Amino acid sequence: MRKPDPLTGARDLSFHPADPSRGDVLSESQIEQFNNDGYISGIQIFDAQEADDLKAYMDNLIGQVISAPDQRNSYSINTYHVVCQRLYELAVEPRILACVKDLLGEEVVLWGSHLFAKMSGDGKVVPMHQDAVYWPLTPSKSVTAWLAIDDADAENAAMQFVPGSHRLGPLAHEELGLGDGRVLGRQVVEPAQYTKRFLNVLKAGEISMHSDLLLHGSDANLSDRRRAGMTLRYTQASVRLIDGYDSWRKSSVHVMKGDVDAFWYDRRRPVGEHPEKMAEFWGGFDGQELEQDKSVFHK
Repeated sequence: MRKPDPLTGARDLSFHPADPSRGDVLSESQIEQFNNDGYISGIQIFDAQEADDLKAYMDNLIGQVISAPDQRNSYSINTYHVVCQRLYELAVEPRILACVKDLLGEEVVLWGSHLFAKMSGDGKVVPMHQDAVYWPLTPSKSVTAWLAIDDADAENAAMQFVPGSHRLGPLAHEELGLGDGRVLGRQVVEPAQYTKRFLNVLKAGEISMHSDLLLHGSDANLSDRRRAGMTLRYTQASVRLIDGYDSWRKSSVHVMKGDVDAFWYDRRRPVGEHPEKMAEFWGGFDGQELEQDKSVFHK
């Protein structure tokens, strides 16, 4: 049975600005940019050697997933931080969390992660969308840190942001399904009207950070270069789930001061690398198809 649509019911989908005066790592101007534009880009986290090492790890992980005897593909590496120690360590990386703290404060949970790997010649597009309109969270206080595994630019389909769109509130979206070369099943109505766009060019090892209300998407990667990026999704611990989506908190990790109310689960650090444990999670890229509680979430 399909769960309730997150678009229905009473939810707070308004933007909650960060306090520019509380930044320790991010400058006041960077936080003001986040408040005004909905994103910050080009923040270096890893040096060149660290970025190369991480890329080698991701090469191996993606290779394992797409060569497995099931229906997973390069977009299927969703919430694998619960079974892969290296991905868990990315989720709690202090240099990333220092940036998150400046935007969300210290009582924070990571509730999800997803590796978006557009392989060379990949014809799939990520339609222009706002995450918050179909994530079953309220209020809208989530920030995505997007870590570039490969260099991302116009040639290999870097993300595109619509500056200021996070201040428009929840925009009307339409259901398209996952066919016809789409990675996500929803897109904002009449995306062509949003002509002012920022190309999120990043070097490997850099992150961008964007609001869950920001309109964003990416074109097909028709180049001969892969474009992989790790999304790490953080929210203030006071945020809650709407009815019917309790399973969404079962992959969460407390970071910094975590969740003093213990609403969100606190996943233990996995020992070793076990992507094979997630074989049942190959479908449903936007979370709408993950209906069943799998045993991996109860270990």
